[in-house]
Amino acid sequence: MEEKNEQVIKYRQVMGNYPTGVTVVTALNDSEQPIGLTVNSFASVSLDPLLILWSIDKNVGTYEEFLKTDRFAVNILASHQGDLCTLFATRGEDRFAKCEWEQSALNLPVLSNTLAVLQCKTYRQVDAGDHMILIGEVVDIQNADKEPLLYHQRKFGEIPKSFYN
Repeated sequence: MEEKNEQVIKYRQVMGNYPTGVTVVTALNDSEQPIGLTVNSFASVSLDPLLILWSIDKNVGTYEEFLKTDRFAVNILASHQGDLCTLFATRGEDRFAKCEWEQSALNLPVLSNTLAVLQCKTYRQVDAGDHMILIGEVVDIQNADKEPLLYHQRKFGEIPKSFYN
């Protein structure tokens, strides 16, 4: 058991040192109320068809609601949106009352001023340990061509300007 705990600690250290982008995944629940959470486990899967994936912890309060939805939006956060990252990672908050958003033509809650939004229909769900992987087929793409918000070692920020030189 002690060896497994050491492996978990090492795993968290390694994964925490891997920089990622930050998204907020949103949807409507059965009551047509918006739900959303911060997600950095997001990746491209396929170009034909256009598929993406993200994973959700089975202990998250909206877990069952996300499993029931047949569509969702992946809001890719821009470098200035660290506040949205924190807001949608905080439990017990009325998240949508504290941010700007709108209902899309596809009837999904979409956050304002993001880098991009991928609206998806649920393609597949794959059980993966203490998470569920949700694969979505992209049906609409909005791209504002902004700088991304990055997450690294429990901090978020933008790509350093020196990176481009």
